[in-house]
Amino acid sequence: MLELCALGLLQREPVHGYRLKQDLELFMSSCLSVNYGAIYPLLHRLEERGYIESSTEESPESGSPRKIYSVTPEGQAQWQTLMAQQPRDSWVNSRSRFMVKFFFFSDIDPELRLKLLKARIRACEERQDLVYGEEFGSDSYQQAAWQRHLQMLMSELHWLHEQLQKEQGRNSPETQANPSNRAIH
Repeated sequence: MLELCALGLLQREPVHGYRLKQDLELFMSSCLSVNYGAIYPLLHRLEERGYIESSTEESPESGSPRKIYSVTPEGQAQWQTLMAQQPRDSWVNSRSRFMVKFFFFSDIDPELRLKLLKARIRACEERQDLVYGEEFGSDSYQQAAWQRHLQMLMSELHWLHEQLQKEQGRNSPETQANPSNRAIH
């Protein structure tokens, strides 16, 4: 997921490694853990694969040179591939992966947004079916934790359906024909 995030952020703006780490922490901290020691090895791998390139510029703060990273056309294609992939992840990782992708929804085509939203809704509904069939005995803490899980799942499903409705509204023939009908979000 870190590769997906890094390529996505670098598409928006070329930055140096420390700034990329800060942006990852700021924008992705609810979805993934950002280990500072992983950033530079990742950037090195991405550069070796031709997905990013670096240039050197003087730092305004220190006056010393620093590397600025930007995404290449190959990196943009790799990012698109990663955005479209739907690997079989654990429940927790699949939620994180979806939220990372959702962060970049404005950068992908409407058909892929709809596909990803519908796939996440299906995954949540399957989880809901599984969860409702389980019980956790008489331990009040386990029951409370299970109830919290159900509440979070229901909340996520509600939110996903709202996003799907908004997305379908953006892509309706009426909205496409008359952009002034679009709701401001």
